[in-house]
Amino acid sequence: MSAHGPADDAAESRAGYAATTEERHRERMQRKKELIDRKIARATVERGVLVVNTGNGKGKSSSGFGMLARSLGHGLRCGVVQFIKGSFSTGEEAFFRKFEELDYHVMGEGFTWETQDKQRDIAAAQAAWAVAARMLADPDYDFVLLDELNIALAHRYIALDDVLAATAARPERQHVVITGRGAPDALVEAADTVTEMRMVKHAFKAGIKAQKGIEL
Repeated sequence: MSAHGPADDAAESRAGYAATTEERHRERMQRKKELIDRKIARATVERGVLVVNTGNGKGKSSSGFGMLARSLGHGLRCGVVQFIKGSFSTGEEAFFRKFEELDYHVMGEGFTWETQDKQRDIAAAQAAWAVAARMLADPDYDFVLLDELNIALAHRYIALDDVLAATAARPERQHVVITGRGAPDALVEAADTVTEMRMVKHAFKAGIKAQKGIEL
């Protein structure tokens, strides 16, 4: 006859608790799956979306380029217009220019505190918008990234009404991503998906310069 002591009772209790916990977990996950499946079943509309990445935190452009990578991975025809960046080379430019399915335009003269020439900045922004507007009107483009357009809008280098009209009239299945801090309220309202990046910490504030692969 085998002995059955307190240690065995404790082991059985732990095993029973683990089984109960596992069963509760399965039940929660099943309910969650049913909820998500219902939401997926209701999402039947298929059209292009307007995405706005804004806020003071890092990652707005990085997110846009991540979506660009996905689009290229699906064989979509893509276009990029960078409105502010342009005075220095970045890793994303060096990488994405390799793709034949992508039209890549760096139209900015650099950040406004670098140029210190408002008319020059306005001219560069207007030239960039002319390229962007052409892409937005062309059904051959499946995905268009307008990087730092919000900055040009905030400085009123480009008319907000022109941007709203062009994005509203774009081909039905064309996706558009607009990045940059300070997105105008009207653009946020018009967008399908809006993400606001919030800065918690940034290496630059600790005196660490921009790094290749992170900022460059």
